[in-house]
Amino acid sequence: MTAAGDANPLGRYLRARRALVQPDEARDQGNRRVPGLRREEVAFLAGISSDYYNRLEQGRDRNPSEQVLRSIARALRLDEEATTYLLEIATRKSPRRKRPRRPEQVGDGLRTLIDSWPLTPAYIHGTCMDVLAANSLAIALSPFNAPGRNGILAAFLEPEMRELHQDWEDMTARVVPYLRSVAGADIDDPRLVEIVGELSLRSERFRTLWARQDVKHKTTGTSLLGHPEAGPLELHYEKLLVPGTGGQTLVTYHAQPGSASEERLRLLASMNAPDHVGGTRPAGDRTVTPGHAMP
Repeated sequence: MTAAGDANPLGRYLRARRALVQPDEARDQGNRRVPGLRREEVAFLAGISSDYYNRLEQGRDRNPSEQVLRSIARALRLDEEATTYLLEIATRKSPRRKRPRRPEQVGDGLRTLIDSWPLTPAYIHGTCMDVLAANSLAIALSPFNAPGRNGILAAFLEPEMRELHQDWEDMTARVVPYLRSVAGADIDDPRLVEIVGELSLRSERFRTLWARQDVKHKTTGTSLLGHPEAGPLELHYEKLLVPGTGGQTLVTYHAQPGSASEERLRLLASMNAPDHVGGTRPAGDRTVTPGHAMP
């Protein structure tokens, strides 16, 4: 994605996914000069003409039927989430000039709720992973969880993230498909373009992962953290969409009851004074800068 967005997102997506498919089902297993499947091989597997598939990749045909798209999805071995994403970008209308995004706000009730969880780090992020609210234990877990930070910028650009996340390679491999899933087909969103542009310039790993065009809305899993004060933590995370907010997500962490991680989390909570709760102001009150711990 460039700073001006992508004029042919369907073609870019098809090319990226085609390159990732092993050609074991291809008709011709001779000398291959490109990774993955050739265009004519995708067309053959999808049951459509090579000329029509070429027009789709080149952006010369922007009205494929759902049946054709699903046939292509099967040829490219896309799962349900990736197929849904394919359908979304193929049917999106031509991008229009975007109005400035309104500051995303978190309701007082939700702020009160997460602040009432003494042993559950929790924060809320927007559609582009800007942190909008966080309780004191989430900020104690990582200062990059504070409102005004951005999750994916921190994941790739903050050196402290490599120290905190013992599974940094796996974490970054998860967060890029997650960003694409929450952004959906709205790839011309100015904030998303800004974030992707900065990361593409500053992180080779991000460029590699983003080019794969993976889409995965992973909502639960485990993070392995090495906290500088509390020590090693194995925390389970859950990500829940907040209804009626246009894409805000509540992220919570918890430790296995009775585990060493729970005791260390309890210790971390006891070391932090209540006045840290002041960090739950809306993102509109602060400048959005890189940072925060990612599941």
